[in-house]
Amino acid sequence: MIIWLASYPKSGNTWVRSFLSSLIHKKDGTADLNSIPISQYPLRSHFKGLVSEFDNINLLSEKWISSQDFLNLDNKIKFFKTHHVMCNFGKNSFTNYENTFGVIYIVRDPRNVITSILNYFSKRNYGEAKEFLFDERKVIGVDFSKNNRHESGNNIATLISSWKTHYNSWKNFKKNFLLIKYENLINDERREFLKIRTYLEEKLNLKFTDNKFDTAISSNSFAKLKKIEEIEGFSENVKVDFKPQVNFFNLGPENDYKNLLDEKISKEIEKVFHSEMKELGYI
Repeated sequence: MIIWLASYPKSGNTWVRSFLSSLIHKKDGTADLNSIPISQYPLRSHFKGLVSEFDNINLLSEKWISSQDFLNLDNKIKFFKTHHVMCNFGKNSFTNYENTFGVIYIVRDPRNVITSILNYFSKRNYGEAKEFLFDERKVIGVDFSKNNRHESGNNIATLISSWKTHYNSWKNFKKNFLLIKYENLINDERREFLKIRTYLEEKLNLKFTDNKFDTAISSNSFAKLKKIEEIEGFSENVKVDFKPQVNFFNLGPENDYKNLLDEKISKEIEKVFHSEMKELGYI
């Protein structure tokens, strides 16, 4: 069965995924950013022989469950990163309780997400990044326009919707649900990663030594992952033809909306996402 590492884009998913990989898959707990065994869903390979049009969300939605049924034939626990909204598309559900063991959901203040969206998806200005954040029908992973190649990472339609719809859709998936806040990772990474360790030990009956846990934390600090990318590159980063390569690990703790974001846009975000931001303690 699947444990989803779910998040809206640019919310810390890869950071958590790298930590998990170090804790579960590396004997010494060290980070190996360019060999993370936890892959993403959806990928084209998951729908091989099931659909022929990978940009057609209507056809893909009909095969979400059957593709996951196939992935789960081995009856083993597996982790998948996803940016997909937990939605019903027509009669088709993105996933179900039969295929899902649990969810680790990573959330980030949208006033900081917007700057990462601006950088990573090569938006021209904060206005465009705001439209991305608010778009209830937002789909990434598809090259709809030659000017938006940075949104075509896996070349398969991935419906993400708006920031608030994404969060609301996953928070209601109550089976073995764990919420991780990006801000807590920045401010007290040990305490937040301990939540993940406890989740794994209690839900999956795994055991980790304190030494391995400490190593997984230290080797996966934002600063060290950023340094790895600078020296070795990051294989999952998307190259854009019309703009120089941007850093996947960009500002991290220095991404503070109070210093970077125009107050007008900040207020707009707070207005549109007020209920969710209040619930999460962001306002």
